[in-house]
Amino acid sequence: MPELTSQKIPVTVLTGYLGAGKTTLLNRILSENHGKKYAVIVNEFGEIGIDNDLIIGADEEVFEMNNGCVCCTVRGDLVRILDGLMKRKGKFDAIIVETTGLADPAPVAQTFFVDEDVQKNARLDAVVTVADAKWLSDRLKDAPEAKNQIAFADVIVLNKTDLVSKAELAEVEARIRAINPYAKLHRTERCQVALSDVLERGAFDLDRILELEPEFLDAGDGHDHHDHDHGHGGLKHYHDEDMQSLSLRSDKPLDATKFMPWLQELVASEGQKILRSKGILSFSDDDDRYVFQGVHMMLEGDHQRAWKDGEARQSRLVFIGRELPEQMIRDGFERCITT
Repeated sequence: MPELTSQKIPVTVLTGYLGAGKTTLLNRILSENHGKKYAVIVNEFGEIGIDNDLIIGADEEVFEMNNGCVCCTVRGDLVRILDGLMKRKGKFDAIIVETTGLADPAPVAQTFFVDEDVQKNARLDAVVTVADAKWLSDRLKDAPEAKNQIAFADVIVLNKTDLVSKAELAEVEARIRAINPYAKLHRTERCQVALSDVLERGAFDLDRILELEPEFLDAGDGHDHHDHDHGHGGLKHYHDEDMQSLSLRSDKPLDATKFMPWLQELVASEGQKILRSKGILSFSDDDDRYVFQGVHMMLEGDHQRAWKDGEARQSRLVFIGRELPEQMIRDGFERCITT
């Protein structure tokens, strides 16, 4: 019986291009009086500039802050560090892993699917990308990493919005939506965002996405989702040439004996193209909702909870990636629906 998802420590992967404002956000986590115990794993202490007045104790590579949080560096192996954190007395409310500004978040996110010990104790909660409202459009043209970070995100903190005009802001948001229509977007100045909006999001639950993005449900009606007006009124819709997103849904239950092999086969063969996948599934002869999420070829899934009375038992899936074989995916999914 797999461990219940809720008992695992939620892990947030924090990504964003150089200078977008990740450090500001991390400093807030380490210094604000939010009453939570967060463990922050950073690439280099120097980048954060840890305020010595806030440190109450240091032990090996770990600094303990006076608000109960700890901060440590990724020296070498992330798995080893996570292991050490899990063994520390007094478990953490959540763990935040910062990736370097140039990095693709995938390998960090994949850690939570690969290592058995990590998987037992932690779960990938959300990928949060901090983006710079002023420079993002330029970065999307010249830096594939920036595009990956946007495509990968569950939550996007669009920072430095005070430095751009309304028109520029509308344009940069349209570019973001062309790459990733499903992420929750927060507009901020100096990363002033409620920490509850970026940490412990329960993004794995997907319900959050559905509450926040009702058009997520309309996207599976055979139309390309870029035709939908995302409620911003008259924005130019960008269609991103090499990033796509695809959503599927079914009101009829799925046949688990067909669906699971199909999904595994799909990510095995097309996983390089699929950056993220996630879904809530309703299987025939099963009273529990099944949720899954994936990063490239790696998938994790679990029965999450019973369907509630009166809750629509729908299956909903999302794929975000490059050059997705859309028709092949749609046809394969159709074959998994019980008739």
